[in-house]
Amino acid sequence: MPCFGAQDMATVALVSISWCRIRRMTTFAHRNEQIHPFRVMQVLARAEQFSLAGHQVVHFEVGEPDFATAPPIVEAGQQALEDGLTKYTAATGIAPLREAIAQYYADWDVRVDPQRIVVTGGASGGLTLLTALLLNPRDELLITDPGYPCNEVFARMVGAVPKTIQVGPDTLFQPRPDDVAAAWGPATRALLLASPANPTGTVIGRSALAQIHAVVQQRDGFFILDEIYQGLYSARHAGMAEYRSGLEVAQDIYVLNSFSKFFGMTGWRLGWIVVPSEAVEPVTRLAQNLFISPSTPAQYAALAAFETAAMDIHQQRARAFQQRAELLVNGLKKLGFGIPVMPQGAFYAYVDVSHTGLNSRDFCWRLLDEYYVAVTPGEDFGAHNSDRYVRFAFTTDEASIHEGLTRIDKALCAWGAG
Repeated sequence: MPCFGAQDMATVALVSISWCRIRRMTTFAHRNEQIHPFRVMQVLARAEQFSLAGHQVVHFEVGEPDFATAPPIVEAGQQALEDGLTKYTAATGIAPLREAIAQYYADWDVRVDPQRIVVTGGASGGLTLLTALLLNPRDELLITDPGYPCNEVFARMVGAVPKTIQVGPDTLFQPRPDDVAAAWGPATRALLLASPANPTGTVIGRSALAQIHAVVQQRDGFFILDEIYQGLYSARHAGMAEYRSGLEVAQDIYVLNSFSKFFGMTGWRLGWIVVPSEAVEPVTRLAQNLFISPSTPAQYAALAAFETAAMDIHQQRARAFQQRAELLVNGLKKLGFGIPVMPQGAFYAYVDVSHTGLNSRDFCWRLLDEYYVAVTPGEDFGAHNSDRYVRFAFTTDEASIHEGLTRIDKALCAWGAG
C-alpha cells in the first residue's frame, strides 16, 4: 500500500477541489436535458458534408425557400445601409413597417391597429416574447404532435410545460374543438396551433377555428396562432376563401407571423406578432429588455416586401410551390408512398414510408448515406406515429425533384422495399 506524505495529500486535495470546480462549471441548467436535437439540422449538416465531398445532394429536408430574396427587398436593404440606417429602432419596430403590416391585413378587410403589431427577430423572437408574456412556471402549453419541434422548447425556457394533443390523418392533422377541450387541464394556460402547419401542410377551417377559440375563451386561456406560412396555399386553398387570418375570427388571438416563408427573407431574421391592446405595454417591456430592437436594415428592407413589384414575385413563387407539390406528391404516390393528407398550404408533404419496411429514421439516414437524398424523419416533429412518417419539403426546383424521385426509386429497388 503506497505511503503518502503531507505534500502528496495536499496535491490530492487540490486535484479533488479542482475536479469539483470543473464539475460545478459543467453542470448546466436542467432544462437542457429536456431539449432534443433539432434533427433536421443534423440531416442538413450531414448533407453538407457530402456536398463538400463532391456529391450532388437533393435537398428535401429544410423548410427554407430556395429562391433568393426578391430583388426589390435586397435593393431596399442595400439603400438602408448606404443611408446609414443602422442604429437601434424602437423595440417594437419602425412605425412605417408596422403601418405597412397593418395595411397588409387591411387589404383582406381585417382592421389591425399598428400599435398592436410588434416587429420581432424572426418568428422565433415572436414566440420568445409570447411565451414569456403568457406563461408562468408549471403552466401548460397545449401543442400538437406532430408539430413544429421547437415549440416545446419555448415553453420550457420560461419553466412552462408543453402538453401534446395527438393528431392524425383522420382530423387532417389538426385538433378538433373536442380534442382541445379534453386536453385542457387545471394547469393549462394557453394553446398554440399553426395554420398552415409544419410538418403536415394542413389548414384549420374557419368554423373549426372559431369553435376552438370558443373553447379557449371559455377556459379563460390564451390562443396563439402561428400563421408564418400564410400566403402559401394549394390550388384548392389559394386565396384562403374561408379566411386569410385568424384575426378575422377573433381579435384577441395572439398571431405569429414571419417574413421568412412567403416573403423569402429567412436569413434577414424578421417577423411580427399581433397582440391584444392590453398586451402591448408588457410585451413592449419584454422586447426592450430581451432584444433592444429588431434588425434595422432588415426592417427597412421589409418595407419593400409589400410593394407591388415584390408582391408579384412572391405570388409567382407561391404558384411555383403549388406546381412542385403536385410533382412531388404524384411521384411519391407512384412509388407506393402513402400521403394521407394532401398539402393544403406551406411547402411540406407528410409522407408514410411504412411500406418500405423501414422506420422513418432508418429510411432517412440510408437514403442520405446511400443515395444523397435528404429527408427529415418524423421523430423531429413528435412521438405520435413518428416511426412511420417523414417530411418532404418541396423547396427545391423541379429538376431536383425529378432527380430525387429517380434516386428514391433506385433505393427502393435496391432495398427490396415497396
